[in-house]
Amino acid sequence: MPTESISFKKTGYFSSLICDYLEESKALKPFYNRFPKLENFRKQIEEKQTSFKLSSRRILVDSLKEQYSKINCSEGTLQNIESLAQENTFTVTTGHQLNIFTGPLYFLYKIVSTINLCTDLKKAYPNFNFVPVYWMATEDHDFEEINYFNFNGKKVHWNKEASGAVGELNTEGLNSVFELFSQELGVGKNADFLRKLFTESYLKHDNLAEATRYLTNALFSEYGLVIIDANKKELKQQFVPFIKDELLNETSYKFVSDTNDEINKLSGNTKIQVNPREINLFYLSDNLRERIVFENEKYTVVNTQISWSKEALLKEVDKHPERFSPNVIMRPLYQEVILPNLCYIGGGGELAYWFQLKGFFNKVEVPFPILLLRNSVVIQTVQQQKKLKNLNVSKEEVFLRRDLFINKKVREISNIDIDFSEQKKHLIQQFESLYKLAEQTDKTFIGAVKAQEVKQLKGLEYLENRLLKAQKRKLQDQVLRMTDLQNELFPNQSLQERNANFSQFYLEYGEQLVPQLIQNLKPLTSEFLILTL
Repeated sequence: MPTESISFKKTGYFSSLICDYLEESKALKPFYNRFPKLENFRKQIEEKQTSFKLSSRRILVDSLKEQYSKINCSEGTLQNIESLAQENTFTVTTGHQLNIFTGPLYFLYKIVSTINLCTDLKKAYPNFNFVPVYWMATEDHDFEEINYFNFNGKKVHWNKEASGAVGELNTEGLNSVFELFSQELGVGKNADFLRKLFTESYLKHDNLAEATRYLTNALFSEYGLVIIDANKKELKQQFVPFIKDELLNETSYKFVSDTNDEINKLSGNTKIQVNPREINLFYLSDNLRERIVFENEKYTVVNTQISWSKEALLKEVDKHPERFSPNVIMRPLYQEVILPNLCYIGGGGELAYWFQLKGFFNKVEVPFPILLLRNSVVIQTVQQQKKLKNLNVSKEEVFLRRDLFINKKVREISNIDIDFSEQKKHLIQQFESLYKLAEQTDKTFIGAVKAQEVKQLKGLEYLENRLLKAQKRKLQDQVLRMTDLQNELFPNQSLQERNANFSQFYLEYGEQLVPQLIQNLKPLTSEFLILTL
């Protein structure tokens, strides 16, 4: 299918930090390990190979086999799980929350990027195996972030009282969500597939983790994707030394805080994504996930009566490591401890907080993964592509914010010149001579000259805006067509991938949707893809 691309920077939707990273800014080098280029993976492989124990591989494989024991998956996925026991097998990982019915469209792009990078790596390094992994964020507790998805501009919402880790949430109440969604789907083969997929995933599984695993497996199993729920005792036992270090020494707080100070010194509007706490762990139990704090010489769980002495807490860690849950600061470390991982693929916000962790990883002597920005895509129909061409809208222009987009196009198609830049330039030149005159005669007159300059420039801007509005009314037919088209491609004036759900595209393209993404997304090409299907 036809594809075009545009640089992430030109879209205007990505932070200066991420754009600088993609341009390999020297200022950012201290905050990551290796840049995502094929040739850089050789040293990453060597580094991970020497640090990841064979015993950890056995634990990982046994845990994954148990997790997959009640689900039908492809031979490719089963082979990938078995291969993780071998010292020449490594993972590429992406993670995401347990959003209802995958949530935003970029869920697919994350996983496709991960699958395709593994394919690229196998071609470049045929003596090694590379397994795509989707890390389910089963320990998250922010239900409000995951309890809905958008379908054709409408929010499909799951109303439920929830507490504790979301992976353990029961799926009661999702039948009413299904009824609403089913009505919106309409008729046809693709609509029937989506109904069956929702039913099999959410109405036939007891909790959100199992439902999400089924759903993701149904979409991607044939590509060998391995789905992991890391909220397991046998996996967390390997993390015990790091849990104890965090509780006793507050290591992540110290080193992430230092790194944050360094990031704040960077030029530009660099924004810290997450701020560490003294202890970056939660305590988990039934319907509970609350922070652990150290106050008044004892450890407590906030909003509860649970508390320990230091000795009692360390015993609790040894006996029940599954009850200790890493927060956003510690989760990446946990991932890298239990997986033979080479690369993490995420969105701009995720990569930004990974940059904050490099010093912490160095301190605890765990290899820092390569960080890769996931593929981003806007999908357009052939008809939409033709409309853009007929309206003479370029790929760069369609990414502009609404007012800039419309104003630019109105100026282009208008039969009169609405750009007063030359008049403003001429006015400024005239006032320069007045400033010189004031300097030579009476300097107190400079303020009056400045006030008059500002007044006249504002007057020109006012006239320009009035003329522009008049032309918009005159050209309202073309303006409306352009506005409607941009609305279709950028719903709610945001990126399509952050707003829409995959289901509305599956209705249109059916079982070809995922294969087309697999065919067209190139993870190591740092460009925003425009895909015509």
